[in-house]
Amino acid sequence: MIKEGETVQLSDGKNRFFLKVKKGEIFGTHKGNINHDDIIKAGYGGEVKTHKGHTFIVLRPTIHEIIMYGIKRKTQIVYPKDSGYITLNLGITDGMKVLESGVGSGGLTIVMANAVKPTGKIYCYEKEEKYIKNAYENIKLAGLERYVEINHQSLEMPLPENFFDAGFIDVREPWLFMENIKKSLKKGSPIGFILPTTNQVSKTIQALKESNFIDIQIVELLERHYKPVPDRLRPEDRMVAHTGYLIFGRKGW
Repeated sequence: MIKEGETVQLSDGKNRFFLKVKKGEIFGTHKGNINHDDIIKAGYGGEVKTHKGHTFIVLRPTIHEIIMYGIKRKTQIVYPKDSGYITLNLGITDGMKVLESGVGSGGLTIVMANAVKPTGKIYCYEKEEKYIKNAYENIKLAGLERYVEINHQSLEMPLPENFFDAGFIDVREPWLFMENIKKSLKKGSPIGFILPTTNQVSKTIQALKESNFIDIQIVELLERHYKPVPDRLRPEDRMVAHTGYLIFGRKGW
């Protein structure tokens, strides 16, 4: 059953569209218009036709599909290859209060919000107000808005002290705010960062050591896809290589 307000994916094998269904509405595509009522009636796995006779299959979208193909990007996103690792490495799970700074387009926020539901929450702090509305819309597309609170605030401003169970920071110069970040975390809580260049990594790990963070790790993840052709199996011509260096640690004393 598809409930009104749920996000569905329409796919014909080449094109894919993401929308929240609402009774009485019409969704327009270059292949023709589709009635939302027909989508609800078809259910997941069912087929719907546009007014031009083109057929789409109705699918329940995965979080990965929503992030990679559904959300609107106004900034570079944290790719699923990194966000899944980040979420696991920080131990994010139901009931946790998680700090995130640098929400951007909300790609990582969606993954972490999915992990903390139904009783946890992601508390985002975004310096650039122009990104907040788009991030909220993307989070709503994933149906996770109740687990996210976005504050228009820089890390220069005070954060709740000894409040967060974990945190992830995606800002340009995190070493400038290390003491503020540390104060916001509960003792022993894990923290993570993503940075694009090695000189930023060096400054960050120096600041982590000076602030008595422990268990510091640095990792880079690469992702390579293969062409699904049985008799000519080979890698794709392009790959998701360097997206950023991931740094992890724990609040010490």
